[in-house]
Parts: sequence; structure tokens; C-alpha cells
Amino acid sequence: MGLILKQFIWPILVGCITCMFLHGLSYSDNGEKYTFVREATSAPATLYYDYIVIGGGTSGCPLAATLSQGARVLVLERGGSPYTNPEKIDISNFVNALADISPTSFSQQFISRDGVLNARARVLGGGSVLNAGFYSRASSIYIRESGWNESLAEESYEWVEKKVAFEPQMLQWQSAVRDGLLEAGVSPYNGFTYDHLYGTKIGGTIFDKEGNRHTAADLLEYADPRRISVYLHATVHKILFKYNTEKRRPQAYGVIFKDALGVMHGAYLSANGKNEIILSAGAIGSPQLLMVSGIGPGNHLEAHGIKVVLDQPLVGQGMADNPMNILLVPSPLPVEVSLVQTVGITKSGNFIEAGSGLSVGHSWSERLQGIFEFVSNQSVQPSTVSPKAKESVADAIRYLANPTLKGGIIVEKILGPRSSGHLELITTNPNDNPSVTFNYFQDPEDLRRCVEGMKTVIDVINSKAFSKFRYRNMPVQVLIDLMLHLPLNLRPKHLDAAFSLQQYCIDTVLTIWHYHGGCQLGKVVDHNYKVIGVEALRVIDGSTFLASPGTNPQATVMMLGRYMGEKILNKRFFRGRE
Repeated sequence: MGLILKQFIWPILVGCITCMFLHGLSYSDNGEKYTFVREATSAPATLYYDYIVIGGGTSGCPLAATLSQGARVLVLERGGSPYTNPEKIDISNFVNALADISPTSFSQQFISRDGVLNARARVLGGGSVLNAGFYSRASSIYIRESGWNESLAEESYEWVEKKVAFEPQMLQWQSAVRDGLLEAGVSPYNGFTYDHLYGTKIGGTIFDKEGNRHTAADLLEYADPRRISVYLHATVHKILFKYNTEKRRPQAYGVIFKDALGVMHGAYLSANGKNEIILSAGAIGSPQLLMVSGIGPGNHLEAHGIKVVLDQPLVGQGMADNPMNILLVPSPLPVEVSLVQTVGITKSGNFIEAGSGLSVGHSWSERLQGIFEFVSNQSVQPSTVSPKAKESVADAIRYLANPTLKGGIIVEKILGPRSSGHLELITTNPNDNPSVTFNYFQDPEDLRRCVEGMKTVIDVINSKAFSKFRYRNMPVQVLIDLMLHLPLNLRPKHLDAAFSLQQYCIDTVLTIWHYHGGCQLGKVVDHNYKVIGVEALRVIDGSTFLASPGTNPQATVMMLGRYMGEKILNKRFFRGRE
């Protein structure tokens, strides 16, 4: 087994996971269209706008584009542009782009306190620049429970889809997964659809037929270039507040941001009672920036020397990450390079997805080891990772030299999840990663769902439809045993995980990068996404979610930006209800 692991299985696994979820960084060239996108070093010392959007990510781009149709909008994005260096981010270099740990990398890695390697985006377009490209809407139940107007949500999804969503081209591996799901009882077959429906379906993708990725940054094509300014490498260090004597509460009036040369700038709201600052910095960045600015648990802020503007203990709470567990399937036949296209949506609370292909070279092995070392060294907290676990990672990475064989993976992700944790500051620098705990499988229902999902994955692998991609001498138990020998994460390992799917789920958990929470709806923000207890400040992004929407959140995060932009403008000009 050791020889198989070292020379075959681990290279396939790393390649397939990377391919499936962070693949294909190839973009349409829109750089010349955006004359309003500039480096923050060119910004004046003082700026005035009607709306200041902090974060040009998956929600911030559609939000800003919409608001620019009726107001002057400033977008401050801490990362760079996906359009300026296509050679760096084309398909052949996507592994290097993911593993890049330089200060200007689009991906900022962190390790949660649960011992799971994770990443956050820092680029115009946000996570849509780095993800697997799968596009699928939230369920109708999720939309109703979120309090959204169903008609406006539908219109907002369609607005997004005109620019960035496509029907994928199905090849052998994904077709076999589709047929295997149906054989396993994940029915009915719903064909190609963006809708969230029980059964098996083909979802959308943000890759066009030529393989070009279309991100949330492409939604800036909708913007009025006369009314919008986007500054790159503009890191907001603090939101500014004054006391509103009439409302008897703090009111946001500006921000301080730093450019790439370290020069500070001030951006302020123009004199109009309707103007606002909107946080769209993501599930890590938004609660982090609220805390750094003085809104959060009072004792925690004071411990970091931060002046408390509003003691709000729920900021940073409810941090959740949908756990992902996988099985690797080595294939005797060549497989296509495929991302998430087929999905099984089960009534037991699971989503079954798959990816295939990709060879991984020695440069990636060196970079992977560098990621673990870099992230571990960045934290000022005592390490929760044992030296033995670190050495296991290093050993496996050293075996990655010159791998050439291919295979695929089948994945299960659970609904929700119900388990959640919290976010805390380590430093007051917004560029530093905070401490994040997700508490995977703390709730027994999450663990039950994982077990049911893994049973479905096994049924798909054992299906007749999938048989041509199986080695006859490699039963599922061998696949399970092999997975348990891989350093998937930095969590403790247990011998009974080979025979207990419950322990397998706990020991081999990975992220699917769908984390959310920290500024939750009804707790930190109201149903208009206004920060409770504060004037002129909203949070509009995935940090407000109580659960991850559907199979992949990006469609709904983009929709939310458009949706709330429309509601804000409607209130601004027609005094309508938000």
C-alpha cells in the first residue's frame, strides 16, 4: 500500500482536489473596458462619495455596479485585478496561482483552529476568481426563509446569469457520475438547470465554451463608468464613526485605507442622509473589520486596545464551514479534466459532486509544503498541530515529485451546517488572518448527514454506470484505507476510521470553501442588512448567511449584491420599502 500511496494516490488526490475546486484561472480580457479601475496609489488623499463599498468581491462587484446607476460609488478592494496578468492566471498556471504565498497572491491561506487548511480571496471578483465555477441557485425555501422578495430575487439571478453563467459540456467522467447517482437512487433526473431541485442535475458553470472564466468582476460591465471608482490594493484599516445625537447611536461617515506604498487615504460620505458605507469583505473580512473598527464583543476589543464603538457580542459568532469528505477513484482509463458539473441533491441533506483529471508536478509539491510552513509561521498563537502531523504532511509532499497518473474524486458536502464556531482577532492589522474556529461535526445531525452522504458516494462508485472507471482489484475499502494514510488535514487520526464512517468523516474533513457567518442576519444586521445599533452602515455578503445556500453559494452571493443594490436605490429615489 505504501508504494501505491507514494507514487500514485496522493498525486492524483492533490491534483483532483485542486482541479475540482480551484481550477481554470483563465479569463476574458476586460481590463481595457474598465477605465474606472485604478491602483490605490493614484487615489487622492481625500475622497467623497455617496456609497463606499468595502470589498470588490463576489457580492461587492454586482452591488457597486447596481448602485452606480443612481449614485456615485467608491469600491475599495484589497487585492489586485484578475485581468492585468493573464499569463499568471491562465489554465496552465492555475496551480501556481493557488499556491502563491506572495503578498500579491489572489489566495490568502489560513488554517482554522480545527486543523483544516483553508483560503480566502483577495482579488477583484473575490472567490469567483478561485472557485470551481459551479453555478446553482438557492432553493425556493432558502429564499423565502431569508425574507427575500421572490420576484426580485429571480430578476437578480437572471441579471447575473446574462454575464457569467453557462451550460457545461459533459464528457465521460461527469456522465458516469450522473448515471451512477441515478443508479444509487438520487432521482429524478432534472437535466440542465440552475434551480435547486432534489435529484440529479447538471448545474451551470462560470466557464464559457472556450474555457474562459467569467467572474463577479465581469458584472462591473453593468456599471456607469461616470459614477464609479474602483481602487485596487486599497486595504481599509478602519471605519470611522461619529455620534448621531438625534438617533442616539454611532453613525459611520468614512473610512481610512492604505495603498500599496503604505500611504493612508481618507474616503468620506458626501453630505446626504441617505449615503452609506457597505461592508462586502466576505465572511472573514467583514466581521474582522467591524471588530477592528470598534464594533464587536467589548471585552475582546478592549484586550486589543481598540476603542469600543458598540459592544456587540454577536459579531464573529456563527462562523460555519460546510464540511467536505471525499473518496479518490483511480481510473484505468484516461479521464477528462472536469470541474463540478453533475450534482446529486439528496433528501438526507447531502450534495454529491465530482471532479477528475490533472497531473501535478514537483513545483506544486514544494509549494504545498511551503503553504503549510508559511501559514503556521504567520500565526502568533500556539500551534494546535502536533509535530508528528506536520512531519506526515512533509513526508507525503516529498513523494510528489514527477507524478503523471490521473484519477478523479467524488465528494459529499452536507446541508447547513448546523455546527458553528467563532472568529476572534489575533492582531489589529486587517491584512492578518484572524483566528477562526468552525467546530466541524459538533452537532450530531451534521455527522449523521455526512455518513449518509458517504454511503451515497460509495454506492455511486460501486454502480454499474461507473464500473469502467474502477480497478477491479481495488474495492471501496481499499480506497478508504488509502485516504486515511493521506495528510488531508492536520487533525488527529484514529484507527477505527477505517471501519466507522462517522470517524472517517471526522478524521478526513476538508473545506469546500463555503464558509459563512460572523455578521448574521437578524443578529448583527437586520433584514435590510443594516448593522443593528449603527447608522449608515450595512453588511452585504456571505457573512450574513445563517446557512450556505444550495450546492454552491456564489450564484446567491452575486444575486444578493444586485438584489440589495436595487432595493437601496429604490428607497433612495422613490421612498419605497427596502
